[in-house]
Amino acid sequence: MERKVSRIHLASGPNIIHFLQVSWEKTLGSGFVITLTDGQSAWTGTVSELEISQEADDMAMEKEKYVDELRKALVLGAGPADTYKFNFSKESCHFSFEKNLKDVSFRLGSFNLQKVASPAEVIRELICDCLDTVAENQAKNEHLQKENERLLRNWNDVQGRFEKCVRAREALENDLYQRFILVLNEKKAKIRSLHKLLNEVQELEKNTESERETTSCPQMSADREAIYDESTDEESEKLPDPSVLPPATLRKDDSVISSPDITDIAPSRKRRQRIEKNLGTEPKMASKDHHLQEKEN
Repeated sequence: MERKVSRIHLASGPNIIHFLQVSWEKTLGSGFVITLTDGQSAWTGTVSELEISQEADDMAMEKEKYVDELRKALVLGAGPADTYKFNFSKESCHFSFEKNLKDVSFRLGSFNLQKVASPAEVIRELICDCLDTVAENQAKNEHLQKENERLLRNWNDVQGRFEKCVRAREALENDLYQRFILVLNEKKAKIRSLHKLLNEVQELEKNTESERETTSCPQMSADREAIYDESTDEESEKLPDPSVLPPATLRKDDSVISSPDITDIAPSRKRRQRIEKNLGTEPKMASKDHHLQEKEN
């Protein structure tokens, strides 16, 4: 059975402290036992689940919400001290409590209690329950304190490992950054060298193109002169070669050439040279013919 003890002040005697004990088996909504004492006398009563349901119906509230209000008023003591107002009549043994909302108050419940014949036993049980609750709470506090110490040690351990991880991460980032800087500098150097090589190749191509242009101009002029000279050679090739002509034709040409009345009209320089050579050999042939004619005479 679960028990809760709270300290309350009655509206009829606010200077007198009363202790209220509420105990239940399963849940507060399934019924509970209420005990009230002022240290000298004691009153007790049992509230059934049916009575709780009737009170909820009278309040026009849902049962769960009404049970929650009972828990706040009788067990938890939630809210300010003047939120709940308790009334008890020793003559009628009627216990009631109300909830104050600003200037409005409404009744939460009322129960009939019975006076205990031996209040000392009730008070003794109440004190024992209080001591047990204090011991239980103290044990819980010690357990929670040990648990907090353990969690604090774990936290310090985790924090230490976390700091080591942070330092390791920073060292790794610095190392990676240094390596990245080295690789980046190498790539920049390669890029600069490639740019330099590209500029040199482009400059070399420009120089070769300019040299080709300068060499193509004299070659074109030489080709033009060669074409002009070939025109005279073609004209000379049109003339028949004396060595190929038949003897009769050669003798006829020789007679024509030896004639003093024929003038040279060849436009070609080579033709003039050929004619001059033929003229140089003609007197010899004429002198031989003259000598033969003298012998015949």
